[in-house]
Amino acid sequence: MMKNNNIKIENDELGSIGIGAMIVFIALILVAAVASAVIIQTGEKLQQNAQQTGSDTQQEISGKISISSVFVDISADTYLVFFESSPGSEILTSADIEFQMSCENGGYNYVNDDFGAAEDMDGAAAATIDPGTSYSIVIDANTGANADCSAGGVGINGDVTFWIHAKGGGSTYETLYIFDDSDGALVI
Repeated sequence: MMKNNNIKIENDELGSIGIGAMIVFIALILVAAVASAVIIQTGEKLQQNAQQTGSDTQQEISGKISISSVFVDISADTYLVFFESSPGSEILTSADIEFQMSCENGGYNYVNDDFGAAEDMDGAAAATIDPGTSYSIVIDANTGANADCSAGGVGINGDVTFWIHAKGGGSTYETLYIFDDSDGALVI
């Protein structure tokens, strides 16, 4: 005789719910891993940018010249400039500091040179510019054709653009306003 076995197959819904939950859990872990990697990478990039900005600012400040005052000198062809290096600056070599002057004097005029002739306040030549110490230099602003930005050349109510550049450091910009071209007249 033959026996009839009825095998009943039941759907195990609890198992399929568990597998679905595990897939969702793994997907959440993957999303969290990607999100954390993006956040870490962004944080590192921001830190690098902040360090670079800090380094750039420190370099800019560590070699900058501050102008105290500028006077028309004896012949009205020269300026007497009193200056010092900015606070926090390193020791600068006077020959590594350059200036530029530009003006309108019957056309565009341009004068440039270095601060090699700088002197300390005792009148001694200054090969180096130390922070916190005042110095002076007489700048010849009339060096020939198309190079006359002197007070006498520009004339009353004229102005001269004056730049000072420190090698490897920052630049200083001032405008010299000529209200009087006589000896000792203050132009800044």
